[in-house]
Amino acid sequence: MNKPLRRISLFCGLLVLALLIRTNWLQYVQAEDLSTRKENRRVQIAQYATERGNIIVEGQPVTGSAVTNGSDYKYKRTYTDGPLWAPVTGYASQAFGSTQLESLDDGILTGNDDRLFFDRTIGMFTGEKKQGGNVVTTLNAAAQKAAYEKLGSKKGAVAAIDPRTGAILALVSTPSYDPSTFAGNSKADEKAWVALKDSEDKNLVNRALRETYPPGSTFKVVTAAAALENGVVSDINAPTDTPEPYILPGTKTPMVNHASGCEKATLNFALQVSCNSVFANMGDKVGRDKMVETAQKFGFNNDKIDTPVRAFASVYDKTMGRDGNAQSSIGQFNTAATPLQMAMVTAAIANDGKLMKPYMVDQLQAPSIDTVEKHEPTEMSRPLSAANAQKIQQMMVNVVENGTGTTAKIKGVTVGGKTGTAQHGEKNAKRPYAWFISYAENADGTSPVAVAVVIEDSAADREDITGGGLAAPVAKAVMEAVLKSKG
Repeated sequence: MNKPLRRISLFCGLLVLALLIRTNWLQYVQAEDLSTRKENRRVQIAQYATERGNIIVEGQPVTGSAVTNGSDYKYKRTYTDGPLWAPVTGYASQAFGSTQLESLDDGILTGNDDRLFFDRTIGMFTGEKKQGGNVVTTLNAAAQKAAYEKLGSKKGAVAAIDPRTGAILALVSTPSYDPSTFAGNSKADEKAWVALKDSEDKNLVNRALRETYPPGSTFKVVTAAAALENGVVSDINAPTDTPEPYILPGTKTPMVNHASGCEKATLNFALQVSCNSVFANMGDKVGRDKMVETAQKFGFNNDKIDTPVRAFASVYDKTMGRDGNAQSSIGQFNTAATPLQMAMVTAAIANDGKLMKPYMVDQLQAPSIDTVEKHEPTEMSRPLSAANAQKIQQMMVNVVENGTGTTAKIKGVTVGGKTGTAQHGEKNAKRPYAWFISYAENADGTSPVAVAVVIEDSAADREDITGGGLAAPVAKAVMEAVLKSKG
């Protein structure tokens, strides 16, 4: 063979070798990545080729599937009372993807999860069509409905937890949306999606998990916990050394009180009427680092709180000066919290100082209804001792019985709570947020529910926006719903 032919042969051999390497690389190395890429239309077609399993609330599905006409996607997702359950389910759309439980548990719902291999194999021999499994939630239908209806047209959110287990009983965000309106891939679905995506009301945002607000005076229970745990206060009915006016440390700025009788007020009375000066003073005495430590035990500064949907991290600033810490101790300055976080704070206090990890999926089921995975309640932390938790319970009950939270009273039931009216905007120019946190107590001393409500009501007059006036009635309705359903 002459030299030119040898060169051509060698070149062709290299091309064949490169082709073999490339083919094997695609088949064995990149196969998994390519088969699961969003751009791979076959993945989406397969995802909607069979009916999805359902998301279950108290034994009843709140989702379904319907045949899609005129599309290569055979089925599309349907929702029962979509706006009510959207903050829990998220959405599954042929055109716009999926979120929340629909996304996180997609493998179970489509039947593609490796843990369903046995069911798929049996189906091959029996001839049964492929089915998806179910996601069984911890939600209480009555509590969810009470929260949604009581919020009504207001912008806001509710999170309710069983303090004993961490099970999420209600998770509401308003204004909401109906996932059914864009579950397909038609022009109508696209129009509905664009309207929601561009809405100033941020309907698609889950305010209960994915929005943070200054918690205002509801944060004072955290400051009380820090003061008790660090020995700054031992007797909640003993006078504090708080002057009137109280000057923020390192400044000439007085802390403004919206209540009277705050000079040297006891911790109990200060929470009852919500004295800013007393809690700013307590926070300063505890000190920034110990305040940070206590806040973090309650869940602040933790960006990995999964329900399994991940919640935004609530914030207590680690680097601020003394004046900032004093202001943060009353839930202002840089302090920010999700409604879930404030429900966790309340739950820990109601549960005698033990914080349980919040969760909203009780179990995952195979198509055969066999349990694939069962959630076991898990202790997350101990932010405060049982003795100090019980002192704060006394203080919160006093708020409802004699203070700013009387609108949350339930006849024949022990209720503890705390109102909050959080300023926001430059120089506090915007309408404040109304907060209320609360728990209801059983006759045996345990609490079946802890609630946090926030309302960002741009329609109300500024002077009418208070935690007791706007948020407490919502919390009361949720507590009553849980108590009734448990009874």
